[in-house]
Amino acid sequence: MGDLDIDHALQNLRDGKILTEKQLRAVCDKVKEIFLQEPNLTPVRAPVTLVGDIHGQFYDFLELLKKGGEPPATNYVFMGDYVDRGHHSVETIEYLLLLKIKYPSHITVIRGNHESRQVSNTYGLYEETNRKYGNPNPWHLFTDVFDHMPISAVVEGAIFCVHGGLSPKVKRLDQINTIDRRMEIPHEGAFCDLMWSDPEEIDDWRLNHRGAGYIFGGSVVKEFNHINGLELVARAHQLVNEGYRFWFQDQSLVTVWSAPNYCYRCGNEASIMVVDANLERSFTMFTAVPDSSKVQNIQAFLPYFL
Repeated sequence: MGDLDIDHALQNLRDGKILTEKQLRAVCDKVKEIFLQEPNLTPVRAPVTLVGDIHGQFYDFLELLKKGGEPPATNYVFMGDYVDRGHHSVETIEYLLLLKIKYPSHITVIRGNHESRQVSNTYGLYEETNRKYGNPNPWHLFTDVFDHMPISAVVEGAIFCVHGGLSPKVKRLDQINTIDRRMEIPHEGAFCDLMWSDPEEIDDWRLNHRGAGYIFGGSVVKEFNHINGLELVARAHQLVNEGYRFWFQDQSLVTVWSAPNYCYRCGNEASIMVVDANLERSFTMFTAVPDSSKVQNIQAFLPYFL
């Protein structure tokens, strides 16, 4: 990592100062090495706390870490969608990557559908990166890192964590490890479905109105959990006003949403799901912090040169 002091860099981000481009390049190179050691389906030990979408709401993300406990005292699985829509995608993803480097075995970072070139080019990260750095190079560094992220996790063999949902092409968990993940998320196929699919109160499979992935019903989840010896599917990807929602009669799937007052106007609560050593589950709720949406004066966006 050369001359980068991670604690100093984390403090700078809390103070509104982003990494320099040179520092960011070193961080991305290091974190890619760490991600490459992790399989597509990363095994995770309990106790652990599961986190849903954050979407560039950096000050709410810091509040989440306060509420949930700072690593390494708390282990985390982050279930994707760190960037886009909020005002501070750059700060959010830089902070998360620094935490991953500092505590690699305490933090699992899986990919969401916004961790892609096509989506982040349209929904905020590209424009924000260009504005804060004055050029698009850091966006290319971020999107290269996205290609290295694992695409799912499993807690103690019992709770399957994925950003979007299930795929008709994935019956068994071990099939996930055969996917080539080092690429842009494709428009169809198993990898796409895991990033984009959604549960709904239907029986089987239907095409998703999002234009990618599927919608899937309770019988699909029940069969998937049975085949793989799972207790629960945990995922993010969908706004839930109350912060989390269990699906289906047998509560076989849960949506966790961790961006309070989403887009600074939805008024929703947010949650993180706490899984204890016995796999008992509880939720910690939190609401948006004051000034969460505040954008500081434009000078603060310029990289901080040490």
